[in-house]
Amino acid sequence: MRVAEMNREALEAFAADCKKQYEAFQAQGLKLDMSRGKPSPKQLDLTNGITDCLSEDDYKAENGLDCRNYGCLDGLPEAKAFFAPMLGVKPEDVIVCGNSSLNIMYWAMSLAMTNGVMGSKPWGKYDKVKVLCPVPGYDRHFAVSEFLGMELVNVPMKEDGPDMDIVEKLVAEDDTIKAIWCVPMYSNPGGVVYSDAVVKRFAALKPKAKDFRIFWDNAYCVHHLVDNPPVQANLLEEAKKAGNEDICYMFASTSKITHPGSGIAIIAASQNNLAYLKKALGFSTIGYDKMNQLRHLRFFGGKFENLVEHMKKHKALIAPKFQIVESTLEQELADLDIANWSNPQGGYFISFNQKGCAKRIVSLCKEAGVVLTGAGASFPHGVDPEDENIRISPTFPTEEELQKAMDVFVCAAKLAAAEQALAKRKANQPRHQVPQNSAYQSSKYEFGADGNLLLIDDAARNGFCHLGGQKSTNQVQRTGCDNRRLRLQRTRCN
Repeated sequence: MRVAEMNREALEAFAADCKKQYEAFQAQGLKLDMSRGKPSPKQLDLTNGITDCLSEDDYKAENGLDCRNYGCLDGLPEAKAFFAPMLGVKPEDVIVCGNSSLNIMYWAMSLAMTNGVMGSKPWGKYDKVKVLCPVPGYDRHFAVSEFLGMELVNVPMKEDGPDMDIVEKLVAEDDTIKAIWCVPMYSNPGGVVYSDAVVKRFAALKPKAKDFRIFWDNAYCVHHLVDNPPVQANLLEEAKKAGNEDICYMFASTSKITHPGSGIAIIAASQNNLAYLKKALGFSTIGYDKMNQLRHLRFFGGKFENLVEHMKKHKALIAPKFQIVESTLEQELADLDIANWSNPQGGYFISFNQKGCAKRIVSLCKEAGVVLTGAGASFPHGVDPEDENIRISPTFPTEEELQKAMDVFVCAAKLAAAEQALAKRKANQPRHQVPQNSAYQSSKYEFGADGNLLLIDDAARNGFCHLGGQKSTNQVQRTGCDNRRLRLQRTRCN
């Protein structure tokens, strides 16, 4: 039964049952962590061979470069060729970097703040700089912009990507808007896949700020959970067609493909952007870890197709976990009609929404030993205006741990919904229930100085009422009952 359709008696019984179940979970002393989207140990084990796939004399690139030494600022040519298909670009459009794409995104945005974009005025010298943030979105994106002193502007996410009507209007009218964050394939946390129409509208943007950049973080572009994954139009290709090729930076990494602690990140962009980025890069490094680039090339045999096959092993490990989350939510919450959630085809997260209850659910789970991503984390400054969104991260726990965590989660969601419904009904009840008596229908009621409710005779306005030939005063006094009912007390006058 829908919670909204329960009468008060049924709702109180439902709440009591949820409370009993919750206290039972509390007594188990659980310690489960679902706060971040991390690969599980079994996923990391898939790539253990990468640590010893180089022999002592295997340190040279195809062009003879000694990878143990300085040089090759923008990455080995064969590494560019290997990773380019991940973003659907040409090898010459790629710079191969260190282990974190977030680091490269931070670097690119901070460079724009200090030195501008391709010779433009540094963003940091403007009185105000804004960045558009599709919500719900990736908390670390928002944290980067906040740390750099930018103003964060929310843009609602739709089923096929950010609301482009809003994006187009904002960037066309406001030259203080310098960037937008995007996770186009299996967005964090909702799992949204941007439609081709949305990608093309991004490619054709006409921002008032000529130094505007799209930060296209395609972190999950090969992280599929289905056998026939969606195919997405390529932003850089579409931007070139629109004569707008300088508008975007594209990012990806192997952080959740091999080992996050020793992965490889890449950035792709137009030749104009790359020339500027390479020049700036030369002031911060002589070159990234080329031996690690070699390790990745050797492990995958230098063929991107082998990486694609490798991702099927990840899918085999994590797809059942997503199924656990989705089936538990469906079985336990669907009939109650208190929440909705995403059913992603890939990526690392499930987005859960229960209006007005997110903070309470996260708190209840924590008190029962299950740590979730903080409520509000998917919004700039951690402020979810509807207090509804929770990011569920199923990948790290074992299947057994995940099922236990989800049992706690749905119990917390039910309890929070019951508490909310009871509070609303209490708030909507009349504050006082005045006795229904024909003798008092013409009378008015008011509170006296002592807090008691006085019955006042309309005609005499003197605090007296004549009932049954007896002169009497009448007071309505609080009983102290939870339902705040009132009773009429009649006192004879002397």
